[in-house]
Amino acid sequence: MADTNKENQLNIEIDEAVADGTYANLAIINHSVSEFVVDFVNVMPGTPKAKVKSRIILTPQHAKRLAKALAENVQRFEKAHGDIKDYEQPPVPMNFGPAGQA
Repeated sequence: MADTNKENQLNIEIDEAVADGTYANLAIINHSVSEFVVDFVNVMPGTPKAKVKSRIILTPQHAKRLAKALAENVQRFEKAHGDIKDYEQPPVPMNFGPAGQA
């Protein structure tokens, strides 16, 4: 008898460079009818320029699943560790059309 759990498993691998991660303290979100584009940026205090460190492109369905999964994980984190304080940040000027920030 075959183990159906093994047949449904997805083996996900990560290389060292990706596993090290990239720090970002700003996310800029743009969307069209077919995709969401999330740019992760590292903004350093006192510097007038910042580069996008990573760009993730998602379908609207995946963007919605990501938003739900992130909300659920924040909720679990706060249940275990207490409320996450949301400190006010000065607005970052954006010169390239409509965007959301996170």
